[in-house]
Amino acid sequence: MVKKEELPDCPVATTVQLIGSKWKLLILRNLLTRPWRFNELQKSLTGISQKVLTDSLRSMEADGIITRTVYPEVPLKVEYALSELGETLRPILNAMEDWGTEYKNSLK
Repeated sequence: MVKKEELPDCPVATTVQLIGSKWKLLILRNLLTRPWRFNELQKSLTGISQKVLTDSLRSMEADGIITRTVYPEVPLKVEYALSELGETLRPILNAMEDWGTEYKNSLK
């Protein structure tokens, strides 16, 4: 997890630092619906590389935003889900969705 002194003074900048990349936002969008497996996420996010997905998931896990659950099965099953902290992002992401919808509807 990031240390407090490593974060920007501005709360908006802090939020952007933690979830502001295109891919992190789209991963979070998916995780709002249910837990996802790695390959499911990769297939649903057209254009994301395996490295970027892995790095994004690891970063959000380290920041406490998502959880990674490994099931001792053969083949190994790993699921990613929003953590309790990640769930607190739900209203922010819903507001972004609402704004995007309204914006698109306002265009001619």
